[in-house]
Amino acid sequence: MEPSPLVKKPVFKNVGVRAATALLFAAICIPPLYFGGWPWAILVALLGGRMMWEWVRMADNAPTPLSYIIPITGLAIACFYMAQKNIGLAVLTVAITTILVIAERARRGGLLWSGFGYLYIVIPSLAIVGLRGIENGFATQGFTKLIYVILIVVAADVGAYFGGSFFKGPKMAPKLSPNKTWSGFFSGLTFGALVGGLVGHIIGLGFILGVALAIPLVVLSVLGDLLESGLKRALNVKDSGDLLPGHGGVLDRLDSLMLAVVGAVIILYLAPNFWPI
Repeated sequence: MEPSPLVKKPVFKNVGVRAATALLFAAICIPPLYFGGWPWAILVALLGGRMMWEWVRMADNAPTPLSYIIPITGLAIACFYMAQKNIGLAVLTVAITTILVIAERARRGGLLWSGFGYLYIVIPSLAIVGLRGIENGFATQGFTKLIYVILIVVAADVGAYFGGSFFKGPKMAPKLSPNKTWSGFFSGLTFGALVGGLVGHIIGLGFILGVALAIPLVVLSVLGDLLESGLKRALNVKDSGDLLPGHGGVLDRLDSLMLAVVGAVIILYLAPNFWPI
């Protein structure tokens, strides 16, 4: 039986489940984020390892144990070197692991998917570890920088979800992500910029600089989401996993943050005056 046209579908689907999952996820992440260094690197390695597992599961039709072991181990070692601020060895680990990942897949075909997938996950993982740094505490540079980026991405995601669900309207990229609308994008951009300004004011960055830095980060977070959606569509999968109720896999949950944090590292490196704290 088809539903009656008079019965309206819920505007905010699964919002309770999504919120509960997000709060639990945040509760797990906050203590390591506070301490930075090794605790944070261990958490990032665990999350990155899970994302790597999800990627291999999506992109490899006949994975072997080495298909999982090589990229997960390489990511963990690179994260630990980054936690020690040994960028040279971290980069060397990434280069060697990329070669091994491609070599392992070469005899089965689709080697570019494996190489791309490893870099797609390991580069943001290293950026997140490096941006947080080794100093512990809420008032440290690393904590304030990373929490600023995280809050902007979360705000943009929340704004896009509620704005897009309420206003609906034209689709933004129907071939990549059929649920995304332009109303959701501009709602997310507005809310993300506002939160960026408020957080910037609180931490001493200033409201104007907070907004200015937030805008490109919101755009990058949207592009990160669209990139993962496009990859899933190319691989003919709906979600990267089912670990997080209401969200899908870890890769589904962190896709927006991945590109945004890489962008933040590049912006702060090229234009350090954006962060004059």
